[in-house]
Amino acid sequence: MSRHLLAGLAANPALPDELLDRLIGRLADGLLARAAPEPDEGPDAGSDAGPDAGADEDDAELGRALSERTGLGPARVTALAACDEDAALHLAHEGLLDAAGVDPAARPAVALALLDEGVGPPGWARLLAAHPDRRIREALTSRPGLPPDVLERLAADPDVEVVAELALWTTEPSVAARLAAHPHAEVRRGAASNEATPPAALAALITGEGLAPARTCLVCDREEIPFTHDPYCARTDCELRGGAACAGGHESTVHETVQQAARNPATPVAAAASLVGHPSMLIRWALAERADLPQELYARLAADPVPGVRSEVAGNPAIGEPLIRALAAGGADGVAADLARNPRVPLDVLAHLAGVARIGPVLLPRIATASPAELAGAAASTDARVRRLVGERRDLAPELRDALAADPDASVVKAVAPHPGLSEELLRAMVARHGVRVLARVAANPDAPPALLEDLARHDPPVRRAFREIAGHPRATSAALLPCLADERARPLAARHPALAPAVLLGLLADADPEVARAAAANPALPVGVMAGLLADGPRAGGRSGV
Repeated sequence: MSRHLLAGLAANPALPDELLDRLIGRLADGLLARAAPEPDEGPDAGSDAGPDAGADEDDAELGRALSERTGLGPARVTALAACDEDAALHLAHEGLLDAAGVDPAARPAVALALLDEGVGPPGWARLLAAHPDRRIREALTSRPGLPPDVLERLAADPDVEVVAELALWTTEPSVAARLAAHPHAEVRRGAASNEATPPAALAALITGEGLAPARTCLVCDREEIPFTHDPYCARTDCELRGGAACAGGHESTVHETVQQAARNPATPVAAAASLVGHPSMLIRWALAERADLPQELYARLAADPVPGVRSEVAGNPAIGEPLIRALAAGGADGVAADLARNPRVPLDVLAHLAGVARIGPVLLPRIATASPAELAGAAASTDARVRRLVGERRDLAPELRDALAADPDASVVKAVAPHPGLSEELLRAMVARHGVRVLARVAANPDAPPALLEDLARHDPPVRRAFREIAGHPRATSAALLPCLADERARPLAARHPALAPAVLLGLLADADPEVARAAAANPALPVGVMAGLLADGPRAGGRSGV
């Protein structure tokens, strides 16, 4: 029996407590069996690939599924965390793991997860700050509430990448300010991204005023300069960023530092604004993300030769109505869709943009905040593209919703079809009028009755996207689910649906697609006797398949 069936059982909400305990025990047994050779095998028995190949991955899947269950209780949480690292991490982040049962020296990753949730004594941070693995010390830098002595130790870490991570994550302004003036360029780069870095220090990273030049960077630490790192470097031991370069002035790191400072909202406006004419499009792009620039600077950036910079400005909620109207009147120069997504775009401008921009089936921010009167006005537009935008709202007044449901344009009907509250009569009328163009969206309606879902599933020609909606619909019947099994993407959804006919469900446990079989094992309609049988026949400890 394949292990993915056990992972499915682990996710089954109807799994009885007795079987849940056996499943946790099965996970522990499998890990223990691989930790040492079996009695009749030599010490090198597990060194070559064999029946156990992939067992670690399978057990990780099982551990994740078990840890994601609700209502485990303290005893099961402790048992599960003791036998699976990934499960322990998940349980720690969910606030379920008791720190008293964790040894930070033996399980530093779990200790870090608990510290991340604000759990764990200060002594843990002191212990981990001296951990020999650089990655542990790096991860520690982002944990909240670190004691002052730990911050000082991390700031003086012999590995500059640990110090750079601290510069990025510390919430102590005094520490961030000190690291912004660090002699290593990589540390300054981290401080440039940190909103806790004081404004004066951020400004200095842009202007250089009062700041001594950096003495070194990661590139000249490791390579003979001048050096430019190949973005497609094939060296497996190389950790330099693609395009990293140094000719004595730490050029790439300095550029990245200015870019991060330009984006940082804590950077003073005057310092950031000085970059509006910078030759680097990446720095101008970062500047265009800011929400505090003068309107005249946004106007300059809106005329940038780089489309990405113009797009960033067009979608920025900080630009005013005059600039929005100017951009729209000028044909929006390739940024109409970004302008349409700006929450401050006036509705009349949005109506114009709907005719020139390709806007997918998405609720635009301006439509989401429109008043009932504004929605009614837009819904009365002669342009179906404008009416379609209104149809994406899911809280329309019933009379407006029903009017859009009867719209002569299929795109409008398609938009409103998943809206809750639509009657079966209206839903059937949509399909009768527009056919396959709206079928999947009608199937997605949460109030679609079982009989309608059955008819949609049997529609000729079939609509595969409708199968996927029906397969996950809580009102679907077994008759509606059966046709969905013919679709590759809908099949796992249907296999997990509790309304599926028992005989079909049992057959799916042996499906050739592991995802389908796992979904069937996770189906809460699976008989308890079958669950017990799967566990009894599942893979023995160590990953070998049972009979």
